[in-house]
Amino acid sequence: VVTHRYSQTFFLSFSQLENLQPEIKGLAERLRYEVSVRGKQLGWSEKVARLHFQKNLRRVVSELYVRDNCHPFQATLLVWVQVPVWVCVSLALRNCSVGAAGSQVQEQFSSGGALWFTDLTAPDSTWILPVSLGLVNLLIVEV
Repeated sequence: VVTHRYSQTFFLSFSQLENLQPEIKGLAERLRYEVSVRGKQLGWSEKVARLHFQKNLRRVVSELYVRDNCHPFQATLLVWVQVPVWVCVSLALRNCSVGAAGSQVQEQFSSGGALWFTDLTAPDSTWILPVSLGLVNLLIVEV
């Protein structure tokens, strides 16, 4: 349930960020013009004008993110949560498969399966698990 809620937040934030891009581009063009006019009036160098433009653009973009409640960190939050979990699960599976946990785990794997796979140390002769895992991963990537 928590992962589902975060994935919804991820997709909503990502789509909101994408929808803001044309508005940000228009505001950036207008701001660039205003800064160049103001810079000519005050005699700013190109570097000073660029610094003012960047500072004001960051402020305007932050205001847009607050207005639409779609900060880019929200869009990447799910990734920052999933990566450590994936690493831990991968390491645990690697340790189990190479026998780092001991022979007791190997014995449990050889008699601890369910349904058509009763021996978890033997390859799946029906290819149901590898194919279903591949399809689920493809579905996740496509969604």
